[in-house]
Amino acid sequence: MLKKLFAITILSSTLAIVGCQSTPSTSANMTATNLTLLQNTTWVATKIGKSTIVYNNDAPNRASLQFDEATHRVTGTDGCNRLTGAYKAGKDTLELEQIASTRMACMNNDNLDQQFNEALAKVTHYQVFNRTLKLLDRHGNPVLEFESVIQPR
Repeated sequence: MLKKLFAITILSSTLAIVGCQSTPSTSANMTATNLTLLQNTTWVATKIGKSTIVYNNDAPNRASLQFDEATHRVTGTDGCNRLTGAYKAGKDTLELEQIASTRMACMNNDNLDQQFNEALAKVTHYQVFNRTLKLLDRHGNPVLEFESVIQPR
């Protein structure tokens, strides 16, 4: 009787270990999918907080970001100045580090550059749905919203 109980325990343990090893991690898959959607895309800002950004047709720069998977660098523009820095991203977390920008005189942009940079400083999380990227603060409130740009071939 004791031998049967021992054999069943060993068999159950073995099956549990093998089963756990062969089950793919949905968390790891979700992280990879979110990172793939976030990275290597040009994102053009469409909202700051709840306010929609309206660009003039002749505007030379549109606020935008690109997250480079290979270098873990973020680059872009705040609508006037170019910016660059490092980033760390997880399944839904986003940490922007050492953001530096040029300091050009930004005329006639309704303080878009200042508002964009203030919102960017609050970012701790992100969400990607289809062609929309939302950058969120620590409370889950959207601070910036972007649409992906389809690159010409």
